[in-house]
Amino acid sequence: MKKVFAIVTALFLACVSISAQDWAKQRLEKSPRHQEWVMVKNGDRTVHSFLVYPEVKNKTLAVVVIHENRGLTDWVRSVADQLAEAGYIAIAPDLLSGMAPNGGRTSDFTDASAIGQAFARLSPDQVTADLNAVVDYMKKLPAANGKVAVAGFCWGGGQTFRFATNRSDIVAAFVFYGTGPDNKEAIARIKAPVYGFYGGNDARVNATIPTSTELMKQAGKTYEPVIYEGAGHGFMRAGEDPANTNEANKKAREEGWARWKSILSKL
Repeated sequence: MKKVFAIVTALFLACVSISAQDWAKQRLEKSPRHQEWVMVKNGDRTVHSFLVYPEVKNKTLAVVVIHENRGLTDWVRSVADQLAEAGYIAIAPDLLSGMAPNGGRTSDFTDASAIGQAFARLSPDQVTADLNAVVDYMKKLPAANGKVAVAGFCWGGGQTFRFATNRSDIVAAFVFYGTGPDNKEAIARIKAPVYGFYGGNDARVNATIPTSTELMKQAGKTYEPVIYEGAGHGFMRAGEDPANTNEANKKAREEGWARWKSILSKL
């Protein structure tokens, strides 16, 4: 257990920025799109989820956004809003629902170390079941066209790749700087194309790309990783943060968003 906690803590520190996300919160507050909290049921569990609708005429694709291992933050919610701005229904489930003090969610934690400890206690089966419940919810929305894609960042990127091995009807998986499964049997279950987004200065995660590439190739699956040179881990968030001065992160974020929206438009 100590080893698991140490690994989770290290990943947590790699993913998070200690600075506040007031800039993301302000973006959300200025958004003209319909945003709401929905309670998705997974058996006895309730998954608090942030849902955003686009301003479009026709039914559209839905995207599930899996958060980093700092939980459901304002930035992750703003990603959902930006997807809605691009024309898609987006939902960001809080996978720490029920794990905060008094059965609360991410926003109810009082310090970062407690969030890290909560992630160490997360069951992979619970994560999969929660995500299955969220996908089922999105497929049934009257405004949705029945197609659901999944995307995730850092810890959520790894969970996206793993979820693709457990859910056969998602139409695409977008893995942002997350690691892939190293199990051939799991890889063989993947039906959706997997698109990877990686920072050039992220040796820990990038060291796993060759294995993912080879396993996906052997299984006859679609895996398209792109590395954005000079960018660090977490560039999609860091590239949007006004306090971040790394131009490579900003460039990678812009190119990552352009690629992401281009692929989504073809689904």
